[in-house]
Amino acid sequence: MSRHVELDVGLVVAGHGRHYIVETPEGRRIPCHPRGKKSDCVVGDRVRWQPTNVAGDEGVIEQVEPRRNLLFRQDEWKTKSFAANLDQLLVLVASEPVFSESQLSRALIAAESAGIPALIALNKIDLPAADAARERLAPYRAMGYELLEVALKARPDESRALLGPRLHGRSTLVLGPSGTGKSTLINLMVPAATAQVGEISQALNSGRHTTTSTQWYWMDEAHESGLIDSPGFQEFGLRQIEPAELPRLMPDIAAHTAGCRFYNCTHRHEPGCAVRAALERGEITPSRMRIYEEIADELAQRRW
Repeated sequence: MSRHVELDVGLVVAGHGRHYIVETPEGRRIPCHPRGKKSDCVVGDRVRWQPTNVAGDEGVIEQVEPRRNLLFRQDEWKTKSFAANLDQLLVLVASEPVFSESQLSRALIAAESAGIPALIALNKIDLPAADAARERLAPYRAMGYELLEVALKARPDESRALLGPRLHGRSTLVLGPSGTGKSTLINLMVPAATAQVGEISQALNSGRHTTTSTQWYWMDEAHESGLIDSPGFQEFGLRQIEPAELPRLMPDIAAHTAGCRFYNCTHRHEPGCAVRAALERGEITPSRMRIYEEIADELAQRRW
């Protein structure tokens, strides 16, 4: 049971350093800081907080409520949390610039590991490079991921109509590298996004925090649909995953592991490997196999 059950519960909608914005059920947004030196809040957390002044316009976070899930990445040196209590992950890629299939795969693996449903959106389908991007994404559609095709700038109304039903009533984290159109997506789906950015920046006394941290936007006045923007990233470490778990988190690999001769098959060199046989039959693409081997090598070198 919560030690602070008598305190109000709020939603963390933004953070910068040790400063957070907590939204109350009534819609007030209160600048808060965590009690003590440790700061383990992330956007999407439900927290118990209390005011620190008579006006009630500043507060202290006393406790983070139990999470349904947490999406994060972990490399050799640090862990970076994106957001908590998500209903789904939307990975945004584009026809141009050419996206990294490794980064896409890593985001999907992290979501699988956290039990968060994921879908992929391909932006800029109005460009000549769209066909090549579709071809690279075909294996992901084949393994069960929903693929949405949009042109956020060229066809905004059409894109909004396609995305709206997928985002309604859910808390969705948008991930994607710089240049794919994340800001365009946020502004298209959240007309008041620019105003929300300004309010958050002023409350945090940080004019630039929006480029380096995660922020929650409400798509509707009823506060039923949350869209969470996140900063771009260059690396996506998966050190939190046990090496033996990796094949299970890649649907195209997982579909064949039961047929391997050895229960602890690494799918690299063992005789009777059903995964390698599927690769030879074209049921697993060479690029996906390279990504599997790349991540498996990283996990085998983990330091404890």
